[in-house]
Amino acid sequence: MLKAKDIMSKDVVTIQAEATVEELARLLIQHKISGVPVVDDKGVLAGVVTENDLISQNKRLHIPTIIRLFDAFIPLGLGRMEEEIKKMAAITVAEICNKKVVSITEETPLDEIATIMAEKKIHLLPVLRNGAVVGIVGKADIVGVMASEA
Repeated sequence: MLKAKDIMSKDVVTIQAEATVEELARLLIQHKISGVPVVDDKGVLAGVVTENDLISQNKRLHIPTIIRLFDAFIPLGLGRMEEEIKKMAAITVAEICNKKVVSITEETPLDEIATIMAEKKIHLLPVLRNGAVVGIVGKADIVGVMASEA
C-alpha cells in the first residue's frame, strides 16, 4: 500500500503568517498551486491558506436574520457575520488562514489520506515530521496515483 511519503510533493511552497494577502495571491499564481501551509520562522505548521480563503474576501456579506419576538429583535448568526467581515477586511495571511489544520505523517496510508480528504472536504494535507512540514499531498497527487494505476 502506498503511503504519503510515496506520493507527496517534497518541494513545499510555504508562506509566513505576516505575509500580505497580495503576496499570497502572487505566490499561488507564480507556482500554479491552490494553497500553501502557513509556517513560523522554524518551519513549524501554523495553518493552511487556500484560493478559497482569498475568494472569500470578495463574496457577498450575508446579513443575519432577525427574529422579532414580542418587542425584542433577536439577530441570528451575528457571530458568523463578524467572522466574515474580519476575513473580508484581512490584510495578512494570519487573518484568513485556517488554523485548525488536519495533517498527516509520512507513514499515513493512501486509503486513509483519501478518506480524510473526502470526509472532511480537504484538498491539501500537510505532511509533518516532528511538527515541521516535510511534504504536502493534494487532490492532484491522489488523482495522479489513480491515473498511473489505470
